[in-house]
Amino acid sequence: MEIFLSLCLGVGLAACSGFRVFVPLLISSLGIHFGLVNVDTGFEWMGTWAAIAVLASATVLEIGGYYIPWVDNLLDTIATPAAVAAGTLLTTSFIEIDNPLLQWGLGIIMGGGTAGFIQAGTSLVRLASSKFSGGLANPVVSTVENVTAIGFSLFTFWLPVVAFVLVVLFIVWLIQKLLARKSKTT
Repeated sequence: MEIFLSLCLGVGLAACSGFRVFVPLLISSLGIHFGLVNVDTGFEWMGTWAAIAVLASATVLEIGGYYIPWVDNLLDTIATPAAVAAGTLLTTSFIEIDNPLLQWGLGIIMGGGTAGFIQAGTSLVRLASSKFSGGLANPVVSTVENVTAIGFSLFTFWLPVVAFVLVVLFIVWLIQKLLARKSKTT
């Protein structure tokens, strides 16, 4: 049951990495530092003051950058591989399994895959917003993504199983939307 809960926590936070790469990393780092959550051996560095300072700086820069028109689209190209890496790191760090191959495999598939899928969806939303509003609506999209990343990261710490279910439902909904859009174009 503990592995399942840690996997739910990791996947929930990985999904948040799809909205903002550094927000769930910073919130996790603070949670680790203050003893609210445990990580597997070797990931304790995530709770150090140095990690918190670096992640806080990166979070402020990332959030600020998404409010600058057209810079936000550039950030999306960088954020996609970064989100996959962050989702993998977050999921892997919370899974306490003695088998590193299984631990990292779950981290890559579950965490990295979830973060990458969510990030791809947010990139498409931003491109559509840029196309139809000339970038004027992008700050609204950024605000929704910021609130989602912060709120859902905090929510995930309190109710990881519910967060996991919501992530799965959100991914299913996104897939349905993409398939419906694809069938309209063909």
